[in-house]
Amino acid sequence: MAKPVKITETVLRDAHQSLIATRMTTEEMLPIVPKMDEIGYRAVECWGGATFDAALRFLHEDPWERLRKFRAGFKKTKLQMLFRGQNILGYKPYPDDVVEYFVQKSVANGIDIIRIFDCLNDMRNLETAVKAAKKENGKCEAQVALCYTLGDAYTMDYWISKAKEIENLGADSICIKDMAGLLLPAKATELVTALKKNTKLPIELHTHYTSGVASMTYLKAIEAGVDIIDTAMSPFALGTSQPATEVMVEALKGTPYDTGLDINALCEIADYFRPIREKYLKNGLMNPKNLGVNIKTLQYQVPGGMLSNLTNQLKKMNAEDKFYQVLEEVPRVRKDMGEPPLVTPSSQIVGTQAVMNVLTGERYKVVPAESKDIFLGKYGATPRPFNKEIQKKCIGNETPITCRPADLLEPGLPKFEKEVAPYKKQDEDVLTYALFPKVAVDFFKYRDAQETGVDVKKADTDNKAYPV
Repeated sequence: MAKPVKITETVLRDAHQSLIATRMTTEEMLPIVPKMDEIGYRAVECWGGATFDAALRFLHEDPWERLRKFRAGFKKTKLQMLFRGQNILGYKPYPDDVVEYFVQKSVANGIDIIRIFDCLNDMRNLETAVKAAKKENGKCEAQVALCYTLGDAYTMDYWISKAKEIENLGADSICIKDMAGLLLPAKATELVTALKKNTKLPIELHTHYTSGVASMTYLKAIEAGVDIIDTAMSPFALGTSQPATEVMVEALKGTPYDTGLDINALCEIADYFRPIREKYLKNGLMNPKNLGVNIKTLQYQVPGGMLSNLTNQLKKMNAEDKFYQVLEEVPRVRKDMGEPPLVTPSSQIVGTQAVMNVLTGERYKVVPAESKDIFLGKYGATPRPFNKEIQKKCIGNETPITCRPADLLEPGLPKFEKEVAPYKKQDEDVLTYALFPKVAVDFFKYRDAQETGVDVKKADTDNKAYPV
């Protein structure tokens, strides 16, 4: 019996997030949009995740404008975003009113599917975002992602229990989000079979090629009944990215799982992205270290985006020789922190702490605020207990919380509206500011300079003078 597999294309978001630290520009993407729109993808993932921060911080682009341009170009194809639960697209929990407004504005600007996850798989951190998506009267699908990882806590009963919780939340579908390529083929058969047996929701599988098994994992998951897979156009596939779209389409051709997608049309899209790949290889943003198979991923459990960020971080600190020492420290820090899955922001928190531990030569000599907050329960409940000794060293005599972290947060929009007022040009600016205040203000000043030709950074504000 025919059971065509659907494809979500990641080249406009996760593929370049994983391989070039999210640096592909809107102008590089837009020319190929009309051809991508003809393919027949289940969806194109093009927004959310790190694209928001990177667009503002490094590319001086308005991420909302990028989304609107995508929406104008994609007439037939659903647009998908990645949403970090209560953390939205940032790195800490935000008040419920900010989460609700962000969902509302994402849908208003063109998003059809919101993939919502929590870095700790704490379902309390997903409730507000899922409810907000469901309030959009069928305009938006709420997909909840389970962050897949390995460890003592992560038994088959754990995954089945979480899938049932997702169904009870009112989600429309489930994604198995395998950030580091840890899901092996036989395990994929077991996991997908168990989830299919215990939930009626469609199941999507997202993985990365980091450990070299992703295509095999996809095939076994498809045979077990997975409905949708995430793939990337070949110039931005493999390595720390996803399996190649064209390869999976050809592999399934003539089988009951045939996608029905046109390989010739896909190859034209690949031809478009090839020179862009070459550009980033040449300028060093696409690091060859992230293009091959790193089987040690199975040992260190480090996802693709985290690998490329660690590489860049150590390069800037002239400490590239410490790369493997940091990778070896990551699982130790993760265990100290209650064995969370490694996905934003827990991946950044664990990664940064591992870097500090290695570079200072003493574990937890330097403890960033985010590490302290994990130990205080401010991100939610971890799957396993903390290392009590390390927790004590990091938080001293402070008392950890056990409630949903957002329950302790006051509504934030009135405050953010007041603070952003001098710069506000659109409703969405308040959300940009809420997530990244300093970066947003820098961007707003840049935007004003582009519009007026006056760069406030060059002005002598004390004497109210401007160089001519």
